[in-house]
Amino acid sequence: MSDIKTFTAGDIVKGKVTKIEDKQVLVDVGYKVDGIVPIKSLSSLHIESPADVVEDGQELELKVIKVDDDELILSKQAVDEAKAWEDLEKKAENGETFEAEVKEVVKGGLVVDLGVRGFIPASLVERHYVENFDDYKGRTLSLKVLELDREKNRVILSHRAVVDEEIHNKKKETLESLEAGQVLPGTVQRLTDFGAFVDIGGIDGLVHISQLAHHHVEKPSDVVEEGQSVNVKVLSVDLDNERISLSVKETLPGPWEEVATKISVGDELDGTVKRLVSFGAFVEVLPGVEGLVHISQISNRHIGTPHEVLEENQEVKVKVLEVNPDEHRVSLSIRDLLDEPEYEEATPVKYENDDDDDNNSGVKLGDIFGDALKKFK
Repeated sequence: MSDIKTFTAGDIVKGKVTKIEDKQVLVDVGYKVDGIVPIKSLSSLHIESPADVVEDGQELELKVIKVDDDELILSKQAVDEAKAWEDLEKKAENGETFEAEVKEVVKGGLVVDLGVRGFIPASLVERHYVENFDDYKGRTLSLKVLELDREKNRVILSHRAVVDEEIHNKKKETLESLEAGQVLPGTVQRLTDFGAFVDIGGIDGLVHISQLAHHHVEKPSDVVEEGQSVNVKVLSVDLDNERISLSVKETLPGPWEEVATKISVGDELDGTVKRLVSFGAFVEVLPGVEGLVHISQISNRHIGTPHEVLEENQEVKVKVLEVNPDEHRVSLSIRDLLDEPEYEEATPVKYENDDDDDNNSGVKLGDIFGDALKKFK
């Protein structure tokens, strides 16, 4: 009898599981009777069977809840909760990341057992929307503590915060490794009116609409699409604001590099009038390639300005007169492709004795010399 231990409520004791029953577990703690751990005192979560939590012969640390001569009521949950709160407070203070297994999928999120019930709201599970969380049960997630309230027994956790932190760290690492002039593979993530955002390894950079192609682009979707793989050149990196300027255009052959193989002297091409200047018209014959039609090569008749016969965005046919890719120069002619020359008819001068039915319509010699003869009278 002297070996029998005595306990009071609140004591923390250790014991070995001797029997697992449907609604309770019996534990030998050195008392005159085995201590009883009710199923509700085994875990902070609802469990169907004590066998889900403990094994026969397992050593447990327990808190004495009630003691009398023939009964000893113990709680595993009370000890686990006390340790869990202390541990969670440290994790929250240090911003520590830890892992836990998803025990339940409930309305509005996920539940984990940390010694206390931890709740992960649906909006804090992933960065993207998840329609069905059934596959998450049994998965181990990396978590951070977002909110603790011991009085209300409230523990809010986030897996998304861990993912966000990983992305931020990767983004920072990528930013610091970038240099202007680098050419990198990327994937078009999304399109906007002013350009395209391209993922270059965990971080998005902007390709302005002016940097998508060598020719003028009306809207980004005309030349790229979401999910497309592209090569981009780094134009600039702003570490403070985490902004990257990229160019697709700088990785593509320039339009003038293809001129020598696509345009020859004598070719007849379709073009678009892009600009009118005092000395001629610039006509686009390839994307990004404009040739000059000198004012003398616009029409078969004399014109004072190109505006008399041409207008911007007008479609025209031109003949290639000269090609110089090295100097980015192409000379063109519209006149050479016109069907017939145009002439201005001169107004005839009729004299008094012309054989014309209408003799009164001409100019008389007296009208021409009359005033001069008066000087000699």
